[in-house]
Amino acid sequence: MPRAGFINIGFGSIVSVGKIVAVISPDSAPVKRIIQTAREAERLIDATYGRRTRAVVICDSGHVALSAVQPETLLRRLEGRDAPDAALDSGLGADTDMEEA
Repeated sequence: MPRAGFINIGFGSIVSVGKIVAVISPDSAPVKRIIQTAREAERLIDATYGRRTRAVVICDSGHVALSAVQPETLLRRLEGRDAPDAALDSGLGADTDMEEA
């Protein structure tokens, strides 16, 4: 059963936890092709606010979200271990560490 709730992927951008298929690093050529294909299909969501992309969130709808937050940080948020995002189920988590936001 998919987990309910939302996750903050940086700068107040929120994604439904139940729609996430994968959170991956953007460094490999295949991931860069996934990003380009999503851009061309108008399914790319850029939530980096001009910062370096550190994580790529793949959704079951085919949408691809770019995040300036490290994949490990997003994993902690998904598992509920990240204190700034204690309100995962309400979607009200806030970024307090600008280094990872």
